[in-house]
Amino acid sequence: MPEKNLVRDSVLSAIGNTPVVRLRKMVTAGMADVLVKLEYYNPTGSYKDRMALAMIEGAEARGELRAGMRVVEWTGGSTGSSLAMVCAIKGYRFTPISSDGFSDEKLRTMRLFGGDLEIFTAEGGKLVPELYQRMKRRAEELAEEPGTFYTNQFNNTDAIRAYMGIGRELVEQVGDGLTAFCGGVGTGGMIVGVSRALKEAGSKARIVALEPAGSPVLTTGKGGAHRVEGIAAGFRPPHLKDGDFDEVRTVEEGAAREMARRLAKEEGIFAGTSSGLNVTAALELARELGQGSTVATVAVDTGFKYLAGDLYRE
Repeated sequence: MPEKNLVRDSVLSAIGNTPVVRLRKMVTAGMADVLVKLEYYNPTGSYKDRMALAMIEGAEARGELRAGMRVVEWTGGSTGSSLAMVCAIKGYRFTPISSDGFSDEKLRTMRLFGGDLEIFTAEGGKLVPELYQRMKRRAEELAEEPGTFYTNQFNNTDAIRAYMGIGRELVEQVGDGLTAFCGGVGTGGMIVGVSRALKEAGSKARIVALEPAGSPVLTTGKGGAHRVEGIAAGFRPPHLKDGDFDEVRTVEEGAAREMARRLAKEEGIFAGTSSGLNVTAALELARELGQGSTVATVAVDTGFKYLAGDLYRE
């Protein structure tokens, strides 16, 4: 007879505890091991499920979110999809503020879960700092309306608590042998959460924050246009504090996109551009650190969110 505790009470209970795999073909002799945590195993295919659930349940616990209220957030799509799913299950209305510069799959997913989506136009399909600011201002405007809870992902510390789960799971899965961890910076919650969880466990792993070379706000203070969805909003996120990371590196967007395609064909890892960016940097670190070391990163979301665009178009 199967154990009863293997049956989850809800889709929300299926968030987290994602697998870790070792890259086999991309790592050559003399390089460190590279481990990729497959966050697309979460219900909506993204690690943003962790953050969405934590922000909603944190607000409920504090009495900031109650039955009959509306939830609002500005989003590149993955956070919006995750919040739309959580709100659908819990019975809250949800208004995501997004843009047609993000993948059509993400926009359709938010609507599918019942989100009352508002769209801002991205000129030429480019994600620029001004677009993010327009979306942010609209979310703040709606947040002033009665009966509204603004999740405010860039400032909500429940996000950091949620992403600490990735770090704790890595400790359980990998042990204390992790040499470095790298990841792209969107809200900053993931890299900070993982860093704090690893430090809490006594890990000495080097923490490397990543951003696209086309929008190097962390390294130069100046954002720019790019198409790596989910990261690099054109400002340094408040979550990202000195001491939570050791260095920042930039990755060329073209290299990230090519890596996403290579991951699918060579390793069977089907993920988006930000995942390609993460693995590009992880392989660079693996070459520098050499045999005997271990580098970890995350596959942020599933490649199925990008099939309508040009990332996987032959």
